[in-house]
Amino acid sequence: MKLRYLLLAFMIIAGTTACEKVNPNFQEDARNAEFLHRSMKKLTDVIVHDIFSPPQASRIYAYSSIAAYQAALPEFSTYQTLDGQLKQFANTPKPENGKEYCFPLASAHAFLTVGKALIFSEDKIQAFQDELYAEFKAVEMPSNTYERSLEYGQKIAEHILAYADKDMYKQTRTFPKYSIPEDPGLWRPTPPDYMDGIEPHWKKIRPFVIESADQFPPPPPTPYDEDEKSLFYKEMMEVYTVLNEEKEEKIAIAEFWDCNPYVSHHKGHVMFATKKITPGGHWINIAALAARTTKADFMKTAETYALTSIALADAFISCWDEKYRSNLVRPETVINRMVDEDWAPALQTPPFPEYTSGHSVISRAAAVALTSIYGDNFKFADNTEEEFGLPTRSFNSFLEASDEAAVSRLYGGIHYAPACFNGVSQGEKVGDFVVSNLKMRSQLGMN
Repeated sequence: MKLRYLLLAFMIIAGTTACEKVNPNFQEDARNAEFLHRSMKKLTDVIVHDIFSPPQASRIYAYSSIAAYQAALPEFSTYQTLDGQLKQFANTPKPENGKEYCFPLASAHAFLTVGKALIFSEDKIQAFQDELYAEFKAVEMPSNTYERSLEYGQKIAEHILAYADKDMYKQTRTFPKYSIPEDPGLWRPTPPDYMDGIEPHWKKIRPFVIESADQFPPPPPTPYDEDEKSLFYKEMMEVYTVLNEEKEEKIAIAEFWDCNPYVSHHKGHVMFATKKITPGGHWINIAALAARTTKADFMKTAETYALTSIALADAFISCWDEKYRSNLVRPETVINRMVDEDWAPALQTPPFPEYTSGHSVISRAAAVALTSIYGDNFKFADNTEEEFGLPTRSFNSFLEASDEAAVSRLYGGIHYAPACFNGVSQGEKVGDFVVSNLKMRSQLGMN
């Protein structure tokens, strides 16, 4: 019979965690989740350090979170495996019957092993692993249980990495770069660095739950038209004039949701960059806030991260499919050419096509996922950007936050209005599909 182990509270003074034998209250103890939160924060910090693009970051979050969920699953009979639910995913290894395991340790090892394999700065994850495992070793636990738990976590990690290896990511690394077109209505690189288009082949990445990258296409963008009486021209002028009123608040909203992983600064002959959290990372932190605020238990926390990250990953695939299909030019390019050559947006324009807005699509998909777990009217104070020098913003629901994230791109001067509002609709369809088709809790475990 497997013994149940409890990961005790993260001690504020000593910074320690532990595993020890406990009674069946294991599943209800919210303190177990703290190691997951710590591990996720470390992964986010490394993603920021290594400057992964938003689509790439979503992939890292998804596979790591799936590994954590699947490794913890045997301890929780009210949750269901993702085998047969994710595309081409099956046969997750099972623990040995009648053996003792510390499933928090197994889950941590699976999460961190997968994360370490998908980022660049492996030494940073390894150092955190060594620190975390020392905390497990510091308490009384049979050595064979410790080793067996690591071995099980390793099997899960290897299974997830083999699954990731077949999603077309490696193949897309060899595909041609974006070719700059002659058509003035199509996207071209923007100041200050005129970077190549990021991930022009991301639509070829295997989705997790949605049927295909083009399952939820938004309406086509407004046709490019330089006529001053055209709808496109009016939408372009809306971007140009959007900060004429309530400028301070609109800029505060734009900066809060900027989430640009690489912002380039040029001062004379000096160029430097600042690193920030990705938009997916921002929503992963909102997921952590929800879990911590409600004192979510170990498995509900794992579910929160897995469902949110899967919704984010599929939303990026859906959005990037449209971006490089419509391939619409950014406002900065058009305004500089037709209206004001010295105009610059409040935010640095990201290096990929305009339509639809990635923030709008992925934020709504994540908001739908989180709403399915924590409810429609979940009030929270979002402190994600505090470490980047920005104040906390408060919201009455995840959907409200996603609405603000969407319109922030108009305020920032990097999207026309249709990209934001049609992006919300696109993201809601992705989120609804993921939530409807991914069953993580059995009826017995629903709340």
